[in-house]
Amino acid sequence: MKFTPQTHLIYPGIVLSAALLLLPFLGSVHLFDWDEINFAESAREMILTGDYITVQVNYEPFWEKPPLFFWLQVLSMKLFGINEFAARFPNFICGIITFIALYGLGKKIYSHQFGLFWVLSYGAAILPFFYFKSGIIDPWFNLFIFLGISWFIFYFDPEGAGKRIKNIVLSAFLLGLAVLTKGPVALLIFTFCFLIFFGLKRFSISTTTGHVVLFIAVLILTGGTWFLLQVINGNTHILKDFIAYQIRLFSTGDAGHSGFIGYHVVVILLGVFPASVIAIRSFIKREETSELQKLYRQWMYILFWVVLILFSIVKTKILHYSSLTYFPLTFLSAWVWMKWNEVKLEIPKWQVILLLMVAGILSAFTIALPLAATHPDWLLTQNVIELDLFTKSALGAQVEWSGREWLVGAFFFIGVVIAALQLLRRKPVGMWILHLVTLLFVSTSIYLFTSRIEGYSQRAAIEFYKELRGKNVYVETLGFKSYAHLFYFDKQPPEPGVVIGSDSLLKNPVERDAYFVMKVDKKAQYLEWFTELEVIREKNGYVLTVKRASKDND
Repeated sequence: MKFTPQTHLIYPGIVLSAALLLLPFLGSVHLFDWDEINFAESAREMILTGDYITVQVNYEPFWEKPPLFFWLQVLSMKLFGINEFAARFPNFICGIITFIALYGLGKKIYSHQFGLFWVLSYGAAILPFFYFKSGIIDPWFNLFIFLGISWFIFYFDPEGAGKRIKNIVLSAFLLGLAVLTKGPVALLIFTFCFLIFFGLKRFSISTTTGHVVLFIAVLILTGGTWFLLQVINGNTHILKDFIAYQIRLFSTGDAGHSGFIGYHVVVILLGVFPASVIAIRSFIKREETSELQKLYRQWMYILFWVVLILFSIVKTKILHYSSLTYFPLTFLSAWVWMKWNEVKLEIPKWQVILLLMVAGILSAFTIALPLAATHPDWLLTQNVIELDLFTKSALGAQVEWSGREWLVGAFFFIGVVIAALQLLRRKPVGMWILHLVTLLFVSTSIYLFTSRIEGYSQRAAIEFYKELRGKNVYVETLGFKSYAHLFYFDKQPPEPGVVIGSDSLLKNPVERDAYFVMKVDKKAQYLEWFTELEVIREKNGYVLTVKRASKDND
């Protein structure tokens, strides 16, 4: 990329701004079950076992994900230790790379101004910002797919004819990295997008057999490396289980994650605000100046609809499954912002009203959450919502609230109202206010609410595990799925060939104390079934029990 005095200032500015927004408090909150702890635990077990090829959880093969993201976490843990900060640090780096890439791409396709609009559209959106402060796989997975598609588009740009081999190799390499990050669903998404593009081109595109072979070869070499190593090492069962898992995600509501068909529409509308509302205006016919602009915008429409429709059909509904739509959606939002700024299209009143409605929902939740949390007795006695025993017990957690957290939601809504008035008056400052207010709202809310929510949801259990760390005991969960006890108890590798789980510990004599954590709504049931269990302590919906070592082993 050609550097100018302008870019010399912009790129360091993006890095510094991203660091100031994303780095603070990165490791201040425990990792969340399941995904964050699941992935961090796999990286931890790689370090402890020295096996960097086979992904493991609980020291058993974990076939759901390839290893690239875990390798990144391993490198981070080698630098910063095995902790929350290290587990999330790779996504902090991903955030910086993403913002740099968005500006660079936006500048290449349209202009310096468009690049800035795209960066702010993506950075101000709620879920994209939040994911860069997390330890989940999707930010890297989405980035690799998106960049792979971008360079594939550049391959068809008539003005880039001299760089076709470079573009096709980069595209295949980046898509291969996506496969190595989360699996062949990356190829599924790309293939669907390409087939639609191919159809729109009336099944005729400018390429050569040599380029097609080169693309496939680089893709296989990059994305297939890990799979090939598994076959060489005789772990073909891992590949079979991996394929079975992918099929299960598409055909069933795996692990209880099911939902209605419009689930991801709601997630995108609320979670990618304000881009989700602004981008609606982009779904109009509008001529572009260059062939690259036309191609890129066309591919962004295709990518958005492919991801949204695909994961709306998929039975398993998880929040981040539609996260790849954030790239095309924020691109289209930035496009509307640019065209509106150039007085080439208008934002109608109904769209401004929709902005206010979505902001009202978000601010209402932000206001209601701390008010409900500071008045749990009223929430429970008035039967405002039906709660199970565990949730009722969890609400009794001693979480400190100042009582002023609701002001964040109020200021956010006031800010959006001010922005809306400026938009109606067609003042460019309205767009800047809207995005900057939302960015401030998101960053402040994460700081104020994440730790407190974790205090209700899982902190008591994690404190149990950390209390037992370093002791010569067993630690398991009963009645609920978790990876937290593995990571926070710091479970060590078992002896070769030895697999000990909760069933064998409960049904057989144990040579050392075995601790079990259960939820309070299952307490009576498990104590009746396993009379040897002794209750040690209860806290915030979690019950710590122990089965003492057999006297024969004294």
